[in-house]
Amino acid sequence: MNTFGAMIGERGMSETEDINDVIRQHSEVLAAQLHAQRASLFPPDASKEMRKFTSGEAASLLGVNDSYLRKLHLDGKGPEPELTAGNRRLYSADNIQALRVLLEKTARKPGDYLPGRRDGDHMQVIGVMNFKGGSGKTTTSAHLAQYLALQGYRVLGIDLDPQASFTALHGVQPEFDLDQGGTLYDAIRYEDPAPIQSVIRRTYIPNLDLIPGNLELMEFEHDTPRALANNAAGLFFFRVKEALAAVDDKYDVVIIDCPPQLGFLTMSALSAATGVLVTIHPEMLDVMSMSQFLRMTADLMDVIADSGADMSHDWMRYVLTRYEPADAPQNRIVAFLRTMYAEKVLNAPMLKSTAISDAGLTKQTLYEVERSAFTRSTYDRAMESLNALNSEVAQLIQATWGRSNE
Repeated sequence: MNTFGAMIGERGMSETEDINDVIRQHSEVLAAQLHAQRASLFPPDASKEMRKFTSGEAASLLGVNDSYLRKLHLDGKGPEPELTAGNRRLYSADNIQALRVLLEKTARKPGDYLPGRRDGDHMQVIGVMNFKGGSGKTTTSAHLAQYLALQGYRVLGIDLDPQASFTALHGVQPEFDLDQGGTLYDAIRYEDPAPIQSVIRRTYIPNLDLIPGNLELMEFEHDTPRALANNAAGLFFFRVKEALAAVDDKYDVVIIDCPPQLGFLTMSALSAATGVLVTIHPEMLDVMSMSQFLRMTADLMDVIADSGADMSHDWMRYVLTRYEPADAPQNRIVAFLRTMYAEKVLNAPMLKSTAISDAGLTKQTLYEVERSAFTRSTYDRAMESLNALNSEVAQLIQATWGRSNE
């Protein structure tokens, strides 16, 4: 019997056992197994590290030729890459960021290598949302946050989903690492809120910080009705926006992985957002669900606007996720959506790929796994899809800052 089965067997569960006891036992067993898996994947201290990039990958991220990187290395300029036994150069994410700083000094125009905010630009807060499971919301959020960080943006990723998948992807296991709090709830609760800086964590990726999530976030959903009944909530939908104001000068972009429901957390995230991404899996049941989601969202935003909130956003876009180009019914739905929403649907879809799902088995994104772990065509196809999608969002950010024609 495997370890998991043995642990359940030791519990001696019976048919007459209370369901709450069964659920609690299963939760404890699963949490222990996930913790053991993390420890085995990321020894010795169970922490993650970003992989090294080949010289070709580093050059692609920087937008230069590999030969130019080689010349910089030979001239002794910039960080020293790792040399393999075959004399191949490997660059860490920190190396790539240091090269960005170096290259920006001699760039033809500002922002060629450090594309973040300049004086007068406002911080972009992007809410990624849908209330149907399986729409690719967390996958979209995590890959977008990591892509922007690797491109040189200063990024804060916020997990506002109590299920905390975004958190787990970034090496934090909620059951073990957040037993004393440490989520955004600490900064937006009604009694004695903590400074948002106290819940921000550095990640293993340069330029990417994290506010993790766990079940504690549900407390905000429970506290808000009580606070409203006691006239203590004030403008509750400004809680996230007001908390983020304290770190406005620290980040270029904030990515919020929203909860899969239209509750108080989502409303507060919508009020803070400057841009909105709605994920759509192009299947009929998902599209029908999205119709209800949009109607409910519009109604709730009307209520918030009537209460004095400015609900205007710089942009809103739909993201096609888990798309299979060879699937005829999906293609019909995609054509249907593009006919209705035109440019509001991003041109680049996120393709359904075993590379993305297999990476998730080890709590990694595609940007973190080695290309050698997959067949070259599978990896390249998935990576091309992700880069095209995330680049399109980056262009929206640049356009918001008035730099679309640079």
